[in-house]
Amino acid sequence: MDNTANTLENKFSHNINMNKKFIDPKAAMKRIQKRRLYNKLAETFFSVIIVFILFVLGLLLYETISTSIGWLDLDFLMGRLSIRPERAGIKSVIIGSAMLMVVVAPVTLVIGVATAIYLEEYSKKGFLHGMISVNISNLAGVPSVIFGLLGLTVFGRLFGLGSSILAGGFTLSLLVLPNVVVSSQEAIKAVPNFLREASYGLGATKWTTVRKVVLPSAIPGIMTGSILALSRAIGETAPLVVLGIPTLILKTPGSFMDDFTTLPIQIYYWTLDTVLTAEYANLAAATIVVLLTILFLLNSVAIVIRNKFQRRY
Repeated sequence: MDNTANTLENKFSHNINMNKKFIDPKAAMKRIQKRRLYNKLAETFFSVIIVFILFVLGLLLYETISTSIGWLDLDFLMGRLSIRPERAGIKSVIIGSAMLMVVVAPVTLVIGVATAIYLEEYSKKGFLHGMISVNISNLAGVPSVIFGLLGLTVFGRLFGLGSSILAGGFTLSLLVLPNVVVSSQEAIKAVPNFLREASYGLGATKWTTVRKVVLPSAIPGIMTGSILALSRAIGETAPLVVLGIPTLILKTPGSFMDDFTTLPIQIYYWTLDTVLTAEYANLAAATIVVLLTILFLLNSVAIVIRNKFQRRY
């Protein structure tokens, strides 16, 4: 035993001596200083970029809010659209956006969450499962105008829905559905397996375990991803433009088969009309403030849900 210990000690001492021969302390210090310099430069570079982005964002917000002053009031929120800027309001636009979300929200949540449950809890891991998951992830990066063309072909013409709220709602549902599926999958994956095993150990079935154990634990992540997806849907313009949504609706939509317009659409066309009438810039800025307020509230709700119901196991 003593000989073995001495042999190991000699080898260890030999390795240390060899390392001392090949490692130059001055060179090592220079490398450390160089890495610190690179780290400092990278930190400074990215800090400058963040400050620049925040400056541009603040400048845009200031310009938008200052342009909307004097135009954003109760009469503007409760008034009807008009070809005369001083009489124009966005009541029908707000109602159209709200009715559109009434279609998008349940369709997206039901199909998206159900798809995520099937892929994570019931589908066997294999080639088909991997191909479906990859395609869903790829769909999240497809340009929104492509979904507009799909909605125009399928819902607008094939199903005869035209430019109604249903056609727009189904089109936007296709647009944000991949995001809901992916976020729901990640939330379900985050549920620890020991909760499932405990449920099975008590005699629960697969569906009972999913319904009473997995879903309640995954709801914070699912709701956070879904609300962010709906925030994207309410701010989309390109798919609705391709679908042929009109810009000037003098009547308020009363059913899901009526024509409608939304806040982003109205902002887009009022911005174009500033070439002819300068006052349309004020209307567009006031509408932007309304849309930003809605998006801020939706994102705040997502943050509150995440922080309040997030569980740590």
